[in-house]
Amino acid sequence: MSQEARIKIAKRVAEELSDGDIVNLGVGIPTLIPDYLGDKKVHLQSENGLLGMGPTPDEKDINMDLISASKHPISMEPGASLFDSSDSFVMIRGGHIDVAVMGALQVDQYGEIANWAIPGKNILGVGGAMDLVAGAKKIIIASMHQAKDGTPKLVEKLTFPTSGNGRANILVTEHAVFKFSDQGTELVEQLSDLSLEQLKEITGAPFTYQGALV
Repeated sequence: MSQEARIKIAKRVAEELSDGDIVNLGVGIPTLIPDYLGDKKVHLQSENGLLGMGPTPDEKDINMDLISASKHPISMEPGASLFDSSDSFVMIRGGHIDVAVMGALQVDQYGEIANWAIPGKNILGVGGAMDLVAGAKKIIIASMHQAKDGTPKLVEKLTFPTSGNGRANILVTEHAVFKFSDQGTELVEQLSDLSLEQLKEITGAPFTYQGALV
């Protein structure tokens, strides 16, 4: 997974965020987003107890008492607030998060998410995934198009355990932006020079483009 591809995804996800949004950022690629918001005034929430997370601090300004849920050093915006993680989950479960940006192991053609367990491998814990899937008003998946073994992340049907009933609205990969509905997956933007046929070959679910099935 190249850093260039990760940054490309983070920048594109940042375009989906609007001024005033309260946004929870998951581990992995989503943690890069604070550095690419530009002049947008969004309120970044970290589930370990912070509202008002800022961009990555300079090395000389790192304070390891200020870390994200991913254990990365962070800064705080003016007016930021710190609170107990239980209060953070009250925000999440109470429906006060406008957008959750998270990674995924798989996403099915209708936006159902699997992002907490791989069958046969050790499970460290669910984390906040299930709460966010259930509580966030909008879910954006920021993920590489394929897993490390070359299998597609976007699949026709999940083979990993689901993260809950909530569905992703948007998937952003290094190659494309997809939107989900009850009708299935729609390709809304190509982000690389792959042809539609090449994109289809590395995608595990059917999708439409400009109203036609690819």
